[in-house]
Amino acid sequence: MPASHPAPTISTLHLYPVKALRGLNQISLTLHPWGPEGDRRWMVVEPDGTFLTQRTLPAMACLTATPTHNGLELSTAGATPCTVPIPEPETPSQPVRVWKDTVPAQDAGAEAAQWLSQHLGRPCKLVFMPTPAENRVRLIDAQPTPVSFADGYPLLVATEASLSDLNEKLAEPVPMARFRPNIVVAGTLPWAEDSWKIIRAGTAILRISAPCSRCTVTTTDQETGAIPNRKEPLATLAQFHRTPKGIMFAQNAVVVQPGTLKVGDSVDILETGVSNLLPA
Repeated sequence: MPASHPAPTISTLHLYPVKALRGLNQISLTLHPWGPEGDRRWMVVEPDGTFLTQRTLPAMACLTATPTHNGLELSTAGATPCTVPIPEPETPSQPVRVWKDTVPAQDAGAEAAQWLSQHLGRPCKLVFMPTPAENRVRLIDAQPTPVSFADGYPLLVATEASLSDLNEKLAEPVPMARFRPNIVVAGTLPWAEDSWKIIRAGTAILRISAPCSRCTVTTTDQETGAIPNRKEPLATLAQFHRTPKGIMFAQNAVVVQPGTLKVGDSVDILETGVSNLLPA
């Protein structure tokens, strides 16, 4: 009889309190329709409100935002941390921009702006999304879907097997952190996630919406902010895992049923279909 494969399980979970800053490993995540609790509710913007990411500022990977009971602590090696409280409810909103979306957000104050500007070497400020259920609603799969300051979807799901397959083709393997997922699944075949449609993870149910088009952030070391090789892993990934819409790794997902996930929870594949990596 053929050997059976282990059942899929959650191997790691990741939270990104401030968009584009260093990710945090988590033991559990609580999922809302707009994404994980505490995920990308904060964002660094230029003075005019345009979002900033590691695409243009790789040094953002060196900054850590740690949630506190009433806000964040910003920190980086060799520097005094900065405590940032959640803006008061009466703090006026201002428009900020994430890709093509204009979103209302609250300014997190002068101290956070000064700390970030100093460590990123350019004028910038920190903003907060007060009500993610309504501040940014995007049309995903023809359904109005709330999204935080994430690029475009509430969640990103990746598998260890796909990363292993990619790393076998690379001269220098890369860690999963380069791809900044929320949920990493073990116990699958490589690229199995391309055909997933509906999955249950912990007590939540997710719909896989679209493969994630990758950018130069995948070339940035998420510990140091350095770029060891400006071509990889994108050049290798492009040879075998792309569509006309881009070079793909991991799957964007939306929350069908909110719930809680823990490392070690089983992942049940409720519905599959044709691979969404087939050329459009």
